[in-house]
Amino acid sequence: MSDYANDVLVSTDWVAEHLGDDSIRMVEVDENPALYAEAHIPGAIGFDWKTDLQDQVKRDFLSPEEFGALMGSRGISNDHTVVLYGDRNNWFAAYTYWYFRYYGHDKVKLVNGPREKWVNEGRETSTDVPSYSPANFEAKPGDDAIRARRDEVREALGAATNLVDVRSPQEYSGELIAMAGYEQEGAQRAGHIPGAASVPWAKAVNEDGTFRDADELRRLYTDAGVVEDGKPVIAYCRIGERSAHTWFVLHELLGEADVKNYDGSWTEWGNLVDVPIEKDV
Repeated sequence: MSDYANDVLVSTDWVAEHLGDDSIRMVEVDENPALYAEAHIPGAIGFDWKTDLQDQVKRDFLSPEEFGALMGSRGISNDHTVVLYGDRNNWFAAYTYWYFRYYGHDKVKLVNGPREKWVNEGRETSTDVPSYSPANFEAKPGDDAIRARRDEVREALGAATNLVDVRSPQEYSGELIAMAGYEQEGAQRAGHIPGAASVPWAKAVNEDGTFRDADELRRLYTDAGVVEDGKPVIAYCRIGERSAHTWFVLHELLGEADVKNYDGSWTEWGNLVDVPIEKDV
């Protein structure tokens, strides 16, 4: 088994050994924010991805100033190593990792396995909400080398850029317009961006939510034509969280240099006027 390209994962054993380490800030970000109140790693800060991490007027990130103010208000400084985890095999934890990297914070890691792994191992949990002293966190300007926007995706059609759709096969084919239970958040049209390969995000993880080894991951994306002679890659899903997970695999674990997450994803593309789609059904 080859090693991952970057030292960006920590085990649950590592987390247990570092509880109370003031140089670290544990952060939980769940699809279902109510889970944090039920039980979380002691000392972990909880963020609601909708109300905390999104601009409430426009569908976009917080500004650098707003992001910095939020982190500082929760006791996270530029000196802290941020360790992220969450439910759904770290969907929104990976999204938040990408968000931190977008604003220039490199001292960030992901737990290799979701919150369920920690809980199922019978490890210590808490319902106490930690209160840390305010800190100074200065966000850098957004790094567009890791974020794609719709015009760039449009320009990638037919160009030397590999697109990867990480949704379910049913969403990719156009059989479903959104995942079951998320129909109210779907786009007007079903299908996928022309030329995109289909590699569902979940193929990158084992049954317990830990990542497959580097050799397996490279075969997965090479066989699908996603990783090919250093070509740029753009990943997308429905709203950008599953594709952030795939961005993490390709960019951080496999070390592919030119990988972007299109967080507008199908919710945006499937509603745009005058852009092409493909369907397999």
